[in-house]
Amino acid sequence: MSRRNQGFTKITTEMVLRAYSIGIFPMAETADDPSIHWIEPKRRGIIPLDGLHVSRSLAKLIRSDRFQVAIDTDFQSVIEACATTHGSTWINLPIRSLFSELFEKGHVHSVEVYEKNQLVGGLYGLALGGAFFGESMFHTVTNASKVALVHLVARLNAGGFCLLDTQFLTPHLATLGAIEIDRLEYKSLLANALSVTAEFPLRSEREPISGEDVLKQINPQN
Repeated sequence: MSRRNQGFTKITTEMVLRAYSIGIFPMAETADDPSIHWIEPKRRGIIPLDGLHVSRSLAKLIRSDRFQVAIDTDFQSVIEACATTHGSTWINLPIRSLFSELFEKGHVHSVEVYEKNQLVGGLYGLALGGAFFGESMFHTVTNASKVALVHLVARLNAGGFCLLDTQFLTPHLATLGAIEIDRLEYKSLLANALSVTAEFPLRSEREPISGEDVLKQINPQN
């Protein structure tokens, strides 16, 4: 289900938060599309927070600490990379503006993955109650976005979150443990998550976390 907003009504961050709270999220047709569509899929993708699949090779990579991972240190570069790295995108200028404002207000978070001080992967999403709505991820080095996702799940588990919404199920996400549920089941999970008080790590908590500690925070199904 999709509803279009062509700019006749100014979209505010409060409207965006309200939309997420009832199972609706914004997208654009293309990066050049000035309008926003409000999407409510019949089938919803989620990653159960106790069901993230981490392959042996990915676990080995994470334990090696080859990548340096940070939280909320460079949101603007992450959303820029998500909008431009992999070709066509649904992240247009109005969405970037709204999510930048939501980041400044503490509702949106980013995970940044670095290699030799270069940003090579990451993701961003919106936190509301005990729900985290993953928006987009990118990588320029193999597996960097997977590393970002594993770090995200570890943070969500540590913070008491109970729902990780991926919006849609893709073949890539399915390999990591994502599943698809119907709208009714999703809304039940969402209502429960919104009743939970969860805490995403504070902006001041940016100390490096070892890969070994990250893996201890998840419960992968191998």
